Amino acid sequence: MRQNPARRAALLDGAIEVLAREGSRGLTLRAVDARAGVPKGTTTNYFANRAELLAQVMTRIQERLTPGETQIADTMREKPSAELVATLLKQLLGRMRADRSSWLALMELRLEATRRPELHAELTRFFTAQLDANISFHLDGGLPGDRTGVILMYLAMVGLIVDDLTVPDLLAPHSVDKLIDELARRLTGTGPDA
Repeated sequence: MRQNPARRAALLDGAIEVLAREGSRGLTLRAVDARAGVPKGTTTNYFANRAELLAQVMTRIQERLTPGETQIADTMREKPSAELVATLLKQLLGRMRADRSSWLALMELRLEATRRPELHAELTRFFTAQLDANISFHLDGGLPGDRTGVILMYLAMVGLIVDDLTVPDLLAPHSVDKLIDELARRLTGTGPDA
């Protein structure tokens, strides 16, 4: 297998765009070559098969959607509070909006995993690691709330992001920022209904 990291990243980015625009059925090694603007057969030189490509796409999506250390460090200078949690959730939504293709590709992988047991196992490991990291970040950062609250925030934000990116008119009559503020207050135990 070839080891040019820039070319590999370009191919993975191409695969993300194909998934986002055409769905998992449109994801072929040839389609990735075309989207990445490389000669035919290039993807085959980097990935043994489609399954290997899909597994590495998940890692590339994580790289693309993970905030920079400087951004997190700047945000975490604030005193732990429901407001800080809301800020972190709004930043999360902002990253998803800025890289809509990555989020949509991840949704396609979720759907594909319902039909492919090997991908289901890989995706389950991937999301379990992500959720565990989110819980640790929250609790280790001294943010208000408990493990269950973090899991509920995760579930609520997944739903909010899905609707925001796929049917934005559904949430248009509501202030998403205010919804996130209220979500953070209630699930950290600092809101009126906590």
